[in-house]
Amino acid sequence: MTDSQQIAERLLAALGGADNIVDVENCMTRLRIGVRDLRPINAQSIRETDKVLAYIPGLNCQIVLGPGLVDKVANDLNAALARAAKTLTASHSPSGNSAEELASAGAAIRQRNSERNNTPVKNALRRISNIFVPLIPALIGCGLIAGINGTLTNLAAGGGVPWLAAITPLFAVMSSGFFALLSVFVGMNAAKEFGGTPILGGVVGAIIVAPAVANVTVFGQVLAPGQGGVLGALGAAILAAYVERWARRWAPEVLALIVVPTVTILVSGLATLFFLMPIAGRLSVFIGEGATWLLSNAGIGAGFILGGAFLPLVMTGLHQTLTPIHATLIEQNGYTILLPVLAMGGAGQIGAAIAVYFRLRRNTGIRKIIKSALPAGFLGVGEPLIYGVTLPLGRPFLMACVGGAFGGAVIGLSDQLGYTIGSVAIGASDLSLFPLLAGNHGQGIAALGYACGLLVAYVVGFVATWFFGFTRDSLASLNSEPSAETDLVEEDVTELATAGSTR
Repeated sequence: MTDSQQIAERLLAALGGADNIVDVENCMTRLRIGVRDLRPINAQSIRETDKVLAYIPGLNCQIVLGPGLVDKVANDLNAALARAAKTLTASHSPSGNSAEELASAGAAIRQRNSERNNTPVKNALRRISNIFVPLIPALIGCGLIAGINGTLTNLAAGGGVPWLAAITPLFAVMSSGFFALLSVFVGMNAAKEFGGTPILGGVVGAIIVAPAVANVTVFGQVLAPGQGGVLGALGAAILAAYVERWARRWAPEVLALIVVPTVTILVSGLATLFFLMPIAGRLSVFIGEGATWLLSNAGIGAGFILGGAFLPLVMTGLHQTLTPIHATLIEQNGYTILLPVLAMGGAGQIGAAIAVYFRLRRNTGIRKIIKSALPAGFLGVGEPLIYGVTLPLGRPFLMACVGGAFGGAVIGLSDQLGYTIGSVAIGASDLSLFPLLAGNHGQGIAALGYACGLLVAYVVGFVATWFFGFTRDSLASLNSEPSAETDLVEEDVTELATAGSTR
């Protein structure tokens, strides 16, 4: 049995068994599990499961596992649920109605859970996540190769290592191929998400980057290959999905294979050329120029606000809405200048968590959580510290935001002085962002500016939490636990912290 299968089996038991699980979904770092009843759940067992970084309870609970592993555990957990369902059905007599009644009850539970999650904001976040999260490994991999290539190119241009000039074209091809066809991949994922055929979404996305677009004139304006970029591909693929579904309703079954794709490409393709590319092109330029202007002219203030607001965005999941903006900036400039600013939120939280660790010297429960969550935090996975430490304690979460705000102000100041700091890919932050850094004065200057921002965020988050993170009463309450009680569970920590922070 693999590690992911062992984790899935333990989580299945700790969550109350297959009968108590309604559905299982996952994003890049978290399992999202709908449950029927909270009473049979063993929260302590979940938190003590190997590789589990954090557990957020509720009827729609979340279990943080980190990138990569979460996909495997989600697949294994769904497979375990399928096996349990087959066993349950086989164990009932064919003449009885128990299995049917249970299936009916399960369908009703799924319906209620679906209705509870069927809000415009949650649906939009889920769809954006489903479209862009699968692209993140390629964005990181190709971005890192691009960063390596930039370093090698500088060394070759300096004359110190001339033989590198023969290698850099190889790295350039490997890193640029994906970005050149990014609109195609976005189109495929968007079409699939909206109920269309992925390859048809990829076709209309390919229209945007096709070289022949340069021969097309629309309303007196010559189009340019890539105009509209990711946003244009997103709109085109969504339109293609709706056109395809409409065409399938009336096309004769015997001709559907010919009629449906032809109509889909014609209608959505013409709409892309005449409307979506010009509109999305203007919008993309506005986003790029707007972000550049904001950090160039109001760098300190903009960085302060963005860095301080990022943790609440992560907590609510709204940070997913920024993914298309990051992708647009990368497509336009080769890097996004927003991600290094936003990454300061996680750095402020690390400083706050370290301060909590030293302030609560006698609280072995919280200190244990911090020690296990800090390595993931330094690598850019912030949920364990959010849900396991700073947010339950109240004030430290606000102080973490303050640390992120000051770190963001440093990054904004660098941009305002003309030394932009950007990331060639999305999906990484904190220390893991260093290999992906770029800027208008080279990777070295960008790395130096980013390191200064991290240092300020760490220090301010630590100092703010040390002096303002606790009231006198809450500090006394949280430190009242004897150090011998090493088995203190997080529920007790959270309850005590909440009581102390509200005094």
